[in-house]
Amino acid sequence: MFEKFADLEDRISDLERQMSDPDLVTDQKEFQKVVKEHAHLTKLNGLYCEFRQVQRELTENKSLIRDENEDPELKELARAEIEELEEKEASLDQEIKLILLPKDPNDEKNTFLEIRAGTGGDEAALFVGDLFRMYCRFAENLGWRVEVMSSSPLGIGGFKEIIALITGDKVYSKLKYESGVHRVQRVPETETQGRIHTSAVTVAILPEAEEVELNIDVNDLKIDVFRASGPGGQSVNTTDSAVRITHLPTGLVVSCQDEKSQHKNKAKGMTVLRARLLDLMEKEHHDKISKDRKNQVGSGDRSERIRTYNYPQGRMTDHRINLTLYKLEAIISGKLDDVIFPLIAHDQAEKLKDIQ
Repeated sequence: MFEKFADLEDRISDLERQMSDPDLVTDQKEFQKVVKEHAHLTKLNGLYCEFRQVQRELTENKSLIRDENEDPELKELARAEIEELEEKEASLDQEIKLILLPKDPNDEKNTFLEIRAGTGGDEAALFVGDLFRMYCRFAENLGWRVEVMSSSPLGIGGFKEIIALITGDKVYSKLKYESGVHRVQRVPETETQGRIHTSAVTVAILPEAEEVELNIDVNDLKIDVFRASGPGGQSVNTTDSAVRITHLPTGLVVSCQDEKSQHKNKAKGMTVLRARLLDLMEKEHHDKISKDRKNQVGSGDRSERIRTYNYPQGRMTDHRINLTLYKLEAIISGKLDDVIFPLIAHDQAEKLKDIQ
């Protein structure tokens, strides 16, 4: 594994020369790319140097123990130090391997969150609202920004569906494991006999696609405008400001009516469409290598039941990694760290098996 470190310092020096080039500074996108690689390799080189130093100290201590003429007390100190050094060596080895794992190119991106009601009628629609608020609070805790792109509210206080763009630092890297079917078990407010109902909603996490990533031919689009309406047919707008965009080659349809301006609705609709097209392309690619995904979370399969929220027991269970937490109230209020970080750790552990 460590053969690739031979030219590391040379590459760092080369990047430093590039960073001091005035011509590069004028190209901010390329400059940021070089800065990011320099920071990554500098951290990696620091860990590797520390790892090699620990290995040298281990060799010296083991040599000291084998020396028959060495003082017994020094040998005892060396044995104690060896135990600590071996633990540190294993920890650094793991940290270096994690840094060397192939990076998901989407991890740095902003993310579209799409939540749709599934089985369960009104109760499913209410849970769409609950999950949306949960993700909003989680986003707020991390300093992310949430912008609703499209929604279909119902009079009962829930949503048939809601789509939002979440922007911030490495949003996709933390939310990408949320795609799938989320099941809720609870007693609905309208239930008079106290029976527990089971409902389901679908969550989709899509990385935001930049315009340069996808060249969408305007001839492939059918754009319809119509009058926006609210719950129960209530008029929201008196002009044809709502926009429906159909991508003819794939059949993907995006509707947006949250803005009063037709132009703004069209712009929002196009950003959602780009994300869905990028997601479709990536899914086709992943399907070709599906065998690599069987043991990984975050495959993005919308039909996979990933999680159950059981209100009577105050329990949340993630079925992919058999994680059960009896802190449902905290989780629904946006405290998702204890859910998301075990999923990230599991995914990393599975990928590490390939480079052991």
